[in-house]
Amino acid sequence: MQTVPTASTEASDGHETESADDRHNRQLVELLNELRVVLPGVQMLFGFLLAVPFTQRFGTISDLQSNVYYGTFLAATGASVFLIAPASFHRIVWRHGRKRQLLQVSNKLAIIGTAFLAVAIAGSVGLVTSLLFGNSWAAAAAASVAGLIAAVWFVLPFVSRLLGAPPAERARR
Repeated sequence: MQTVPTASTEASDGHETESADDRHNRQLVELLNELRVVLPGVQMLFGFLLAVPFTQRFGTISDLQSNVYYGTFLAATGASVFLIAPASFHRIVWRHGRKRQLLQVSNKLAIIGTAFLAVAIAGSVGLVTSLLFGNSWAAAAAASVAGLIAAVWFVLPFVSRLLGAPPAERARR
């Protein structure tokens, strides 16, 4: 006999019998664990970028390198803001019956934060490459890293999501 999802259960990811509240709790734990993996890297990159202007060599960079640095610094700032925001949101709406809203908003914040992080990483690679090998190599390196990140972080999961959905669900999209 097949279990039919009701308002209190949902057939997804092999969790056919969990309640909506249990599902939201599990999804929140999964999201927070993912953010715990990402945040140390964001903090390290942001710290590195905060220290760069105080080095001796920073005064000798070109206007283009200065602009790339600042854009990268702003992207790292954006990544920090958006990736930390779900924790703040959770604290503020905690115990107010808004777990579903918390998950929806936090998911979007995490995706936006990850996009900012991608820009910050590509910009950092471009800046370092520019200092070591010149602007032509920097553009190629930054574009390569941006393409790799886009493919692995965004395209691969999106394609997997589309191809992994049951045929009836793909038809509804």
